Amino acid sequence: MRALLVVNPRATATSEHSRDVLVRALSGTVDLTVRHTERRGHATTLARDAAESGVDVVVTLGGDGTVNEAVNGLLTASSAVSDRPGPLAGRLPALAVVPGGSTNVFARALGLPRDATDGTGVILDRLRDGRHRVIGLGRADDRWFTFTAGLGWDAATIRRVEQARRRGRTSTPALYLRAMSGQFLTGAGRKNPPLTLERPGETPDTGLSTVIVQNTAPWTYLGDRPVHLNPDASFDLGLDVTALRRLTIPRSARTVTELAWQAGDPRGKQVLRRHDVAEFTVVASRPQPFQLDGDYLGERQKVHFVSVPSALRVVC
Repeated sequence: MRALLVVNPRATATSEHSRDVLVRALSGTVDLTVRHTERRGHATTLARDAAESGVDVVVTLGGDGTVNEAVNGLLTASSAVSDRPGPLAGRLPALAVVPGGSTNVFARALGLPRDATDGTGVILDRLRDGRHRVIGLGRADDRWFTFTAGLGWDAATIRRVEQARRRGRTSTPALYLRAMSGQFLTGAGRKNPPLTLERPGETPDTGLSTVIVQNTAPWTYLGDRPVHLNPDASFDLGLDVTALRRLTIPRSARTVTELAWQAGDPRGKQVLRRHDVAEFTVVASRPQPFQLDGDYLGERQKVHFVSVPSALRVVC
């Protein structure tokens, strides 16, 4: 079995020692090639080249951003866009994820241990047994995502966190909570919410301040605490949507409290939920912050979302 290990050397929770342990362990099970990412987007190129060269499995050591890039590389390989019938998952290498970031939502949603060493052990066992799971993915225009996407407040929160990290701050739950609170209090209470959710054959949902899309549950984690917006979201179903309408400062404060202390599940007239949706479009009256799998990707005014079943084989 041929495998490519994609390592993000700047991932929050990795060290040279842990990387060496992983390489030695994998080398005893598969014919291993190791590549380190050198820039943003590099994991996409590495995974695409691996898929086109016939590799059997791509292993990532990094955070959710590294996973997202690798998935986009696999799903844009020539084998993925061929005219052969059948699910995408059958045409592509499997993906194995060793958690190495600060949150690792995707790996944890798959039931993998948070610790990289424990996660490596699980991956090795599954590779030896030939076990894998087929999951659905989300697509936002031409970009794939594994667990979440968003326009508005949550993407603006991620932008704040990324700015803080560039200033030398460490990614922690406290940093995210401060960024979340600050964005609610300064950005979420605008008088004219800019977002509209459009679904084929349905009346549009207008007047939305933020739209959060889930491909699985939980939405995210605050340390060890899962945060659930749509607890029924699943890799085996369509996409789930949580949208917030115009929020006053008192409502914003209540929503932040619910997210922080009740592990999510905000309620009230300002909350809109849609479950198991195959396709929809989010349109904004003005450019809005946009994120996929916890990476800030700039501003957008229109994004088309599609649920793609049986898109990827994962070792878990």
